Amino acid sequence: MATGNELLLPGVELKELHFEGFLDWFVSITDPRIHWKYEPTYIISQCAFLFGGLATLVHALVRGGRLPWLWLGITLHGIFVEVMCYIIPDVDNFWHSQTPIIFVGRRLPLHIIMLYTCFIYNSSIAVAKLRLPKWSEPFAVGLGAVLIDIPYDIVSVKFVHWFWHDTDPNIYDRHYWVPWNSYYFHSTFAASFAFWFHFFKRKFCPSEGPWVPGKSVFKEFLTTVIAAALGPIGGILLFIPIYHPLHDNLKIHSEVTFFILFTIFLLLIWSGDRTSRKQMPANLKPKIHWSTFLLLAHLVFHYISFWLMPVLFNPEDEVSTGIKEQIGPCNEYVPVQTVSGKVLQKRKYLCASDYDEKYFDWHCLPKNKVPTNGTIWYTGCGTPFENRAEYITIISLICLLASVVFYNLHCKSYGDNVFSQKDGNKKKLR
Repeated sequence: MATGNELLLPGVELKELHFEGFLDWFVSITDPRIHWKYEPTYIISQCAFLFGGLATLVHALVRGGRLPWLWLGITLHGIFVEVMCYIIPDVDNFWHSQTPIIFVGRRLPLHIIMLYTCFIYNSSIAVAKLRLPKWSEPFAVGLGAVLIDIPYDIVSVKFVHWFWHDTDPNIYDRHYWVPWNSYYFHSTFAASFAFWFHFFKRKFCPSEGPWVPGKSVFKEFLTTVIAAALGPIGGILLFIPIYHPLHDNLKIHSEVTFFILFTIFLLLIWSGDRTSRKQMPANLKPKIHWSTFLLLAHLVFHYISFWLMPVLFNPEDEVSTGIKEQIGPCNEYVPVQTVSGKVLQKRKYLCASDYDEKYFDWHCLPKNKVPTNGTIWYTGCGTPFENRAEYITIISLICLLASVVFYNLHCKSYGDNVFSQKDGNKKKLR
């Protein structure tokens, strides 16, 4: 069987993966040059997230307090979410393209671990400067995470950085090939983690302020791990009151259920913002700590990267060889158990002659050769834009929105003082 870099060559097919021991299963390292040859935009995306992971870590360590615990909790939360999706069949519905460093049976790319800090840590830091009430802040963190996610979601799937399950009913409704539930997921899971993180800190790690650590390192660590573990559970539960009854029972499109969630979140944020204005400390002079510019630099890099991809690159030139939805018969179905208790169904395999994932095909293979039945490792080829200008326009609009939102959060709100603020008195910005 081919190994290492050879597995990444177009046309390689495998019906099962064999690993040479635990270490080979746990991590695979391949030559970045072969990845750049076949998926250059994917390398750019990975660089953006790895830089973001480093920038958020440096910010957390420099500012100290509870921020290192926040960074650690988000990282653990992301790992829990990803691994949960790989091992539970009902939610195993996406496959990342291969990367130079990838973990857990070739399923978890290194940069995806950093993705969660790029989304949730960045959002948490920016939102904290609004000084929202505790009942409002988690929802702002959720929408902030989605604002960072949107250009990544839209552009990356078009450039075959990952692949979605073709017939899973929970991700069937799409927006530029992105499931509407992807936005719902990022909103609810980020909000859930933010809620549990602050809830457990208040209850079990009393301190002089929300970002000031308690005296017990053990309690800080334990509550961080618990919040990371409960983040996915709370996120899942938030699908029950809106998405599942409306979508599964009443057949309402997932776009509608997302915007219902968006509206509720936005109203809670706006209401909290009106309340928090009454709590503004006297004589507060907002300051910006130098480490905040690391976060802003990452956000600029992030948005520019995903704006430049549709401007300068062609998705039809991207070639992804790796683990994907298994090819097989078109007439076999499996049940999908939802958290609400309803059982739906999806095809057991990707039907190569009848699938609706127009962001990839097999044109880059000799004679457009379709992978054989039973293969789980095969090549997918990106497809041309139907309207490049439309992609550029929508990403440009998102970049404009993000620039205004994050500029005002970081530079026109209460500033970095909030992270050294103590209850009852103030401490100078470090």
